[in-house]
Amino acid sequence: MTNPSSANPAGPLIITGTAVTRRRFIYTSAMAASSLALAGCLTPTGRFRSPNDKLNVGIIGCDGKGEVDSAGMASENIIALCDVDTNALAKAAKKWPKARQYRDYRVMLDKETTIDAVTVTIPDHQHAPAAMRAIQRGKHVYCQKPLTHMISEARALKLAARKHKVATQMGNQGHCNDSIRKLCEMIWSGVIGPIREVHCWTDRPYWYQGLTRPRRTDPVPDTLDWDLWVGPAAMRPYVGVWTEASFKGTQQSKYAHYHPHVYHDYGWRGWWDFGCGSLGDMGCHVMDAPNWALSLGAPASVELVASSRLTLEMAPYWSIVRYEFPDRGELPACTLTWYEGGKQPELPPEMAGKAWDDNGTLFVGDKGKILCGALSENPHLLPDTLMKDYQFPAPTIPRVPGNDAYQDFIRACKGGPAASSNFEVSAPLTETVLLGNLAMRLPGRKLHWDAATMTVTNAPDAAPFIQAQYREGWGI
Repeated sequence: MTNPSSANPAGPLIITGTAVTRRRFIYTSAMAASSLALAGCLTPTGRFRSPNDKLNVGIIGCDGKGEVDSAGMASENIIALCDVDTNALAKAAKKWPKARQYRDYRVMLDKETTIDAVTVTIPDHQHAPAAMRAIQRGKHVYCQKPLTHMISEARALKLAARKHKVATQMGNQGHCNDSIRKLCEMIWSGVIGPIREVHCWTDRPYWYQGLTRPRRTDPVPDTLDWDLWVGPAAMRPYVGVWTEASFKGTQQSKYAHYHPHVYHDYGWRGWWDFGCGSLGDMGCHVMDAPNWALSLGAPASVELVASSRLTLEMAPYWSIVRYEFPDRGELPACTLTWYEGGKQPELPPEMAGKAWDDNGTLFVGDKGKILCGALSENPHLLPDTLMKDYQFPAPTIPRVPGNDAYQDFIRACKGGPAASSNFEVSAPLTETVLLGNLAMRLPGRKLHWDAATMTVTNAPDAAPFIQAQYREGWGI
């Protein structure tokens, strides 16, 4: 394993021997940050809530992860529920019987003027339209990962949240855990020296990918509003479940048959029109640790190294993507390689006789290696024997009470410190993650990224995959 390390958008971490000097530490803690990030924790005029008051919350997306997000907000007043599927609404209404019900989040946000905050837990292509509509109305937003479907949307949400002074949080909950803070403190202590190489991997997808669109039309279930579900994307016929003929002869996850739906309610992740594939699903988790610990900022380039069959409309079943980050100040350049669909990096000598977990991140430094899990859990030196006498550095990054991403967000809504993964933090991470998908859609070349202008300087044809386009009546 070879290749270069990384740096910090708020000022580099200077490595001298084994000591690390943290410049602008408050930023890297991502708790109080620069004045720009602090703007994310200011409440809108007239909507201030004291810590003892309860927020009025609207739930956008009630099923699946939406159940988790609504439960996370259960300490507050859940006054409105929205879902395009009446089955999901009915299920949520049993838990929140006093909440008013809606099918269209646009209608909910127009009518429910007393809402203070919303959760957005719907397919990726709807994240930005829903979140932006809420932000423009002065509502705080907790939005699931990836923050947006398109790169331009991530930038737009960050700027809008800053302008409207609302509290925000992306649902990469590992960013609120002690473990990612311990990992950062390990790396900043210089224990493995400058880091020039990172490897991130996931066993996703758990759904079908790398296929072509079924050539049939099925009846839309009576419970589903298909027009609202498609929302800002181009309209297409509804199809229920995959047939064996659709994926015969292709490599698919052993778990895919548990999720047979082509679109609703789970298969949407694999479609470029609706989801962001495995990288979108897990990248904001697995790549969060290197993004923070190494202050990676925007990559200089990204390319698809290898993949399974590529199709026009779906993400491939597996891929390997390489990002190159330039040096920043005293920090050297860094290469980050992403693996999905069961692909993993080569085992180093320190892992002899062992195997990688299904998801994880490996940091390769000049003096050693650190391994952690998908949500940065269990950061440890390799080989494991080095941990026997290892003492973690004294905590320097403020901790989130209870490691609770929802309470972290709720505190921010009520005038507390900015939530850990507020949009000033999570939008740039999302941009980086989505660049990997851009490489899958433009294979065969290394894409040179100009973050300032949001353009690929050597590929003008990349623009349609960067700038979002919407069906009439939708958008941001």
